[in-house]
Formats: sequence, structure tokens, C-alpha cells
Amino acid sequence: MSKHITPRQAADLIPDGAVVSVSSSSGLGCPDLTLKAIGERFDETGHPRNLTTLHPIAAGDMSGIKGVDHIAKKGLLKKILAGSYPSGPSSAEPPLIWQMIGNDEVAAYNIPSGILFDMHHEAAAKRPGVITKVGLDTFVDPRREGCAMNASAAAEPVVEKIAFAGEDWLYFKAIAPEVAIIRATTADERGNLTYEHEGATLGGLDQALAARNNGGIVIAQVKRIAKEGSLKPHDVRVPGVLVDYIVVDPEQKQTTQTLYDPAISGEIFRPLDSFRVPEFNIQKVIARRVAQELSTGSAVNLGFGISANVPRILMEEGLHGAVTWVIEQGAVGGVPLLDFAFGCASNADAFMPSPYQFTYFQGGGFDASLLSFLEIGRDGSVNVSKLAFRPHVTAGCGGFVDITARAKKIVFSGMFNAGAKLAVEGGRLVIEKEGKLKKLVNAVEHVTFSGPRGIAQGQDITYVTERCVLKLTPEGIMLTEIAPGADLQTHILDQSEFPLIVSPDLKVMDAALFRDAPIGLTLATGGHHG
Repeated sequence: MSKHITPRQAADLIPDGAVVSVSSSSGLGCPDLTLKAIGERFDETGHPRNLTTLHPIAAGDMSGIKGVDHIAKKGLLKKILAGSYPSGPSSAEPPLIWQMIGNDEVAAYNIPSGILFDMHHEAAAKRPGVITKVGLDTFVDPRREGCAMNASAAAEPVVEKIAFAGEDWLYFKAIAPEVAIIRATTADERGNLTYEHEGATLGGLDQALAARNNGGIVIAQVKRIAKEGSLKPHDVRVPGVLVDYIVVDPEQKQTTQTLYDPAISGEIFRPLDSFRVPEFNIQKVIARRVAQELSTGSAVNLGFGISANVPRILMEEGLHGAVTWVIEQGAVGGVPLLDFAFGCASNADAFMPSPYQFTYFQGGGFDASLLSFLEIGRDGSVNVSKLAFRPHVTAGCGGFVDITARAKKIVFSGMFNAGAKLAVEGGRLVIEKEGKLKKLVNAVEHVTFSGPRGIAQGQDITYVTERCVLKLTPEGIMLTEIAPGADLQTHILDQSEFPLIVSPDLKVMDAALFRDAPIGLTLATGGHHG
């Protein structure tokens, strides 16, 4: 019997009240046609109703791949648990899912991506759930928000703090999906899946296992169907015994705004001179200073934002390959891509399944992480996941909480305040007008990284901005470097809501950072990865 069905037939398989797990990372690997069919069925028939959907990483990107917005309809969605959510510019209409969350029309939770994958793994093995220290003293902790994004979610907690072996842990109950919707490039007639055009394998195997082992069904969306027996067994990432139905979308995009780029899927390697080097601006100044924190031979995680430019800084300085980049979607090595293609890498060494990449991160096996910040609190805590006045501009935590839980070294980067008018002239920073919004605040709105926990664990925490470098110490946040052209009192101390400790060895940031020419970057030795 053929496993090939139409998108509408796939939508008809989903019962009211089902738990549905969707594999995706924004536009990367998103089974968009299948989600679209579910939304269209609901519009026509009023079914399926009251779904609970699981999205370890966001589905859709608001740039041609609607993803979860296809099913963001009152009555269709009852509950959603996601590592991140589609975000959009503050000037744009919020994505439909954000409107539902804000109107309390769906119980919405922001659960760290790695923990959501772990919940699938535990459900597949028929174990009771996840016991972890990831998320302690952050918004994940039930002593804070407990992952809840609105009142409906707060009324149904998904996490509890427990004592185990004399220590505090967080417990997330395993959730068994009745339907898993995953994506690949090719399915053979038996449902074996290969990912040759995908930018990552993500977590499709774990999601399929969780559904299959709990009596559910697995729907795979692919570009094409091949003859039974024609796929090489080493290339198959999800075996056909786990796949019940196949939906074909020959037009599925590889990732956001990208129909297909063979360098993203590792089928060809791009010449290094084909990668764009960042133009000279304030963000490049910050990225250069972040790069000075790295050591040769290190494995380094990258997050979205200014730090995503650091690989291009190393390339410009002739140091490509000096560190190995590791990103949560699964790419190891190569050149992580920017903007709409973030989450993909060209010229990668390998693609790890995303759940195993998160195991690597949660256990702190890598050397450093380069991440962004929206706010820094007096206690060193960082918010990247919530702005009350512009919630849809943020995507939620994604893998940030998993990555920072035990990272040995973290470098947070961002602008010192929001909206400042800045320029760079003659190797000096010129602050023409201060921003109206302070980002160094007495208490962050949402604790995505816990400063006190970082201190307790001995983590090396640095904050890099355009006008200064700060370090987290047991005594507080210490100012260690100041930009040439910045005034200590008016541009830094007066722009923070809390007092900063000024280092007795306060240095001036290297003027070369502020010039439109390579800086002669050299990296320290010390990374343990060859």
C-alpha cells in the first residue's frame, strides 16, 4: 500500500484534541504545506479542534513560510509549547500566533529547545519525564514564570521544582505526541527518509520515535519519492518503519527565502572569498571585540545578533578555521550564515541531530558561547526573551537557556543603550545623542540567563558593547575597558540604572577596532578541540 497521500488527506488524519509535534527551525525544515492544509481544513470544517502543538524550535519565519501561523486559529489551537516563536519587525503586524498569545486565546509556553527535545526522548522511552538543572533561576523556573507566556498557561503548569538526591532540580513531564509532522528531502516508497537537500536534520527522528512508540502516526513531508530500495542505508536518517504517511511538496523551500542552495546542505563547498565581510559600522566594532575573546582550537557556539558576524571577522583576519563553530540546529564547523539563513551553515564539517547538539550544550562540552542581550541586570542576569511593549519582536529563548546553563565562557554582545546616535571617526567612538532606553537595568524583565547562578558555577561572563567591556564578578558588574572617545561618567556610569564597579586596571579598547581596516587579530591558545 502506498504511503503517499495529499496534504488534505494528511490534515484529515489529525483528530480533535490531539497532541501534534512539528519538526522545524523557523523556515529551515518547515513542513509548511502540511500545516497550511491543517489550517484550511479547520476553516472549511471546524476541525481539528483543541490541538496541543509541540515545536522544539520555531515553525515558520513570517517571510514566505508561515509555519505555525497557518494553524494559529481560535478553536484549532488549545495549547502550544515551543522553544521559540516566529518574530517580526516592530513596525509590522504581529504574527497571528503572537496575537493569540497576547489575547490569551491559547495556553502558550516558552520551553528551552533542548528540554523540549528531551521531553520527546523520554516519551519515546516511556519514562516519566525530564529531570534537569537547565533553567534553574531563569524564567523557566516555577519560582518565576515556569515557562508560562500568559494567564492560560500559568493556570496549567508544565514544570515543577523537585528535590532529588539532596539537590534542586526541575521536572518536566514527558508529553507523548499522537501525531508527528516531520520533513526531509526524499522518501522511498517504504517511507525511508534522506535529507540531502536539508540544512540540518533537526529532531525529526526523536519526534517520530515519540509518536510511534506511543501509538501515534508520523507524517513526513518531502520534495520527492524514490523507488523502494534505491536509497543508501547510511543516508537514511529516519527509517520507514517509523513513517506512516508521505506528503509531497516539490516546491518546499530549503530555508527562509531560499528555495535551494547546495552549499547549505553540504553538497558543494563555497570559496571563502564568496562570503560577504561585514561592512564597517558599530556592530562590526563590537563583533571584533568579541572575536578577541576567542582561543585557537576552541569549539564555539553562536547565537543570533551581532555575534553571528564573528566568523566573518575571523575570515577577514585570515583566521578561518582557527575555531569550530557549533550551532543549535546541528551544523558543526564551516561558516554559519547570517540574517534570514541563520541556523544554517555553508561548508560544514558535519550535521549533528539537533537533540544531540543540545546534549553537548547542556553538559557544557564546548568552550565558549557568543550570544546577544536585550537587558543586563544589576546581578548580571540577561534578558533576550521578552519585551512587554514589543513581545513579537523577540522569538523567545530558543536554545539560549540550554546553551548558557553550563557554558564555561559566555560573551554577551549588544548596544549599551537603545536608540543612541553613534559614529566612528579616526579610531574613536563618537556618541552624538544618547538612547532613550537604558539596557543596564536594576532588574531584567525576563531572566533568560541567571547571573547569580553563573557566579555560583564559576562561569566566565563578559559583556561587550560599543563603548565598554564589562565582566561579571562576585562583587557585581565591573567595567574593564572603555572605548576611545567615550566619557566614563556621562557615557557609561550615568547610562546605567545601577552602579558599576570601575576596575582599578581600566583599559582603553584597542583603537584598531574603530578603524576601517583589519585589526591584526591574534587568538590566545587554550581551546582543547583540534
